Amino acid sequence: MREAAKVFTDLIVWQKAHQLVLEVYRYTESFPKAEIYGLTAQFRRAAVSIPANIAEGFRKRGNPDKARFYNIAQGSLEECRYYLILAADLGFGDNADLMRLLTDVSRLLESFAKSISNTYSST
Repeated sequence: MREAAKVFTDLIVWQKAHQLVLEVYRYTESFPKAEIYGLTAQFRRAAVSIPANIAEGFRKRGNPDKARFYNIAQGSLEECRYYLILAADLGFGDNADLMRLLTDVSRLLESFAKSISNTYSST
């Protein structure tokens, strides 16, 4: 059994989500300059929202509050999934590795959010 996380950076889900943000920044660097205030900004903002909401939810005291922030992170993750589809359709480069990382983060976040919800419903 793993030791309980003391800070949000101890969470594997946060670590993977942070890695996703770094990869999104690298990927969007090659987007056309015309997209700097469009897709690039939207994509980066949505990506940053994932680990930011995990971090914010980590310190919330009640499980319903925690679950709300993790749900917001899940919504931002799905927004990023769409941006990956759009970027591929627009021919902005291969993003298969990024899609796999996003899928990994999605699975981790889903499990993490469920564990919080299960704790809430069993108390």
